[in-house]
Amino acid sequence: MSANSRMSLAVHVLTWIAFDRRGTDKEIATSARIATSVNTNPVVIRRSLGELRKAGLVQATRGRDGGWTLTRDAADITLLDVYLAVGGEPIFAMHTTPPDAECYVGFGIQPVLTRVYADATASLCSTLKNTTIADVLRDAVAEYAANAAVS
Repeated sequence: MSANSRMSLAVHVLTWIAFDRRGTDKEIATSARIATSVNTNPVVIRRSLGELRKAGLVQATRGRDGGWTLTRDAADITLLDVYLAVGGEPIFAMHTTPPDAECYVGFGIQPVLTRVYADATASLCSTLKNTTIADVLRDAVAEYAANAAVS
């Protein structure tokens, strides 16, 4: 099983655009430039940007100086906004086949897990709501600076 990486990709994309907006980097936010940072194909970035645009988190401008921009300040975009933009998929899912209802465990497992998973999702959403793209950007730049100081 592999984890869904759409969330991480979307956060990376938004953080890259936020860095660009801060004026520290004059690069225009194109899918090709963002793809270089993510180390992926620009098509993958365009798909992510499409989801983020649909959620109202980014917008594109055309022309010579066009590119992608955030629709609001990075400090106003939470990771919960991003999670919901990429589908807000449940953290866990039930088994694909129904358990044996004649079994003590099989009978009660799904309602119990449904409650546990709902609590876990609520905790996740609470954490994501308290972290912004600006927070991620600040911490990512600090990681880079700390590594550069060691090198």
